[in-house]
Amino acid sequence: MVNIYVGNLAYTATEDDLRSAFEAYGTVEKVSLVTDRMTGRARGFGFVEMPNESEAKAAIQGLHDADVKGRKMLVNEARPKEDRPRRPSGGGSSRRENRY
Repeated sequence: MVNIYVGNLAYTATEDDLRSAFEAYGTVEKVSLVTDRMTGRARGFGFVEMPNESEAKAAIQGLHDADVKGRKMLVNEARPKEDRPRRPSGGGSSRRENRY
């Protein structure tokens, strides 16, 4: 299974739009667009899973910079979570507590 990152998507792009584009290159197992947890609005990127590696590589080459809904997609193989740089968490204060 090849997990493909798709970025720079128009906020109006749908999972069906991505599925249609990628199915031109082979079997698509799953499509998911990432949305903001608070608002439910699209965040402009998503993932496509394709079971066949050669079809996935052809889709990556063929669809990188392709125009979907007026924006050129960024398409590449998704990196596993452990390979991505860590981002600082936004949940707490970085100041130490005063213990007086």
